[in-house]
Amino acid sequence: MNITRENLGDLDLCIKIDVVESDYAEKVTKQLKEYQHKATIPGFRKGMAPMGLIQRMYKSAVVADAVQDLLSESLYKYIEDEKLDIIGSPLSNNDKTGTPDFDKATDFTFYFDAALAPQVNIDWSKVDTKLCAIKLTAKDTDAQIDEITKRYGKFETPEVIGEGDYVYGKAVELTKEGTEKEGGMNAFCSFDLADVKDAEIAALFIGKKAEEDVVFNPAKAFTASQIEKMLHLETAAAKKFKSDVTFKISGCSHITPAELNAELFDKVFPGKGISDADAFRKAITEQIDKANDEQCQILYVNQVRKQLLDNFDAPMPEAFLKRWILSRSNDKDVNAETIENEWADKYVPSLKWELIDGALNKIQSIEPTQNEVVDYVKDILRKTDGQQDGEDEKQAEERLEQAARTIAQDRQNVQQIIDKLYVEKTFALFKEQLKPEVEKVSAKEFAERCK
Repeated sequence: MNITRENLGDLDLCIKIDVVESDYAEKVTKQLKEYQHKATIPGFRKGMAPMGLIQRMYKSAVVADAVQDLLSESLYKYIEDEKLDIIGSPLSNNDKTGTPDFDKATDFTFYFDAALAPQVNIDWSKVDTKLCAIKLTAKDTDAQIDEITKRYGKFETPEVIGEGDYVYGKAVELTKEGTEKEGGMNAFCSFDLADVKDAEIAALFIGKKAEEDVVFNPAKAFTASQIEKMLHLETAAAKKFKSDVTFKISGCSHITPAELNAELFDKVFPGKGISDADAFRKAITEQIDKANDEQCQILYVNQVRKQLLDNFDAPMPEAFLKRWILSRSNDKDVNAETIENEWADKYVPSLKWELIDGALNKIQSIEPTQNEVVDYVKDILRKTDGQQDGEDEKQAEERLEQAARTIAQDRQNVQQIIDKLYVEKTFALFKEQLKPEVEKVSAKEFAERCK
């Protein structure tokens, strides 16, 4: 076998593989003997058919399989031995190769198109973004404690709506004349009466029951962002929505908040030994800070990623990549035309990031390892299913290790964990390289930046 390559440009190349009979003959002979041994052919006892007959029946197919196996193995070994940093995977050049005649020919020549990955140099000096730090206020902590006491509180479904109840129903947009607007907003929705900013509108619901109607103006009762979520509107439509609606009540629910006591503290932070409201408040504050930090890291990674993508100027082997994408797609709606139309918006950003990601990994590994995923799963299990009765510490650790490895074997089970670890490792790399300035922002300002 002889393998050579021809450079067709800065990145494109063609790999030529010459296969001779001696490269595959031994494997073919062995396979044909196995067929002969197992063959049941009329007129011959099992395993006694003449080799000439076996060859006429099976040789061309066996040669084809042997050559294909040899091609796949030698092609990728050649790429590895030559240290070729290719992008995508090689594609058979059928025009140059033609149709091999496995019935008559013994020597074959195959051609494969491939492309080298462009050299990507990360220029950190072109990246300029600040790391947000959300300023936590006492009001934020109060709101979280209020949400927790409701979550662990007593849930009821009263017949009559009272103050602070959660209301369910269907909202239908009205015309200025008070009739149902043709083609207007029509949606099932729900809201907390405590969120209604107009006291007179909130009062309209007090004492009402299921199947009763209330006419009100959402723009006077809620913020645009609340209207967007409640009425399932696009952001722009929610800002422009000024119509009255008629709201047919389906029902309501009421939650009596749980008391701030040791029972609640242990439910929220099991095993932490929190016994008073001050310690509980401190733990909640730390929990919010941790969650905020994670969100700030995600935003920072996304912002740096965008700048790296915007600054990417390395040439790419577009013609080859378009062929490669088409060759690996099983979607019947994907063809050369759709790839061309979606190239700049859909395919280029993902290809660029794949190349940038490769360059980042050369600086420092940011891909989560299997052991890192297992350790993360094990920490989760340890919190929920720690040492059991009759187990010593070593036995518990072995059980958790085995359970974590079983869970981590299925990527779908742990994809969120992989994504989380990837962000953490990417953030650590960005922070080390960029040493960003920290900018304190309010929760509202942070939410605006995430849009």
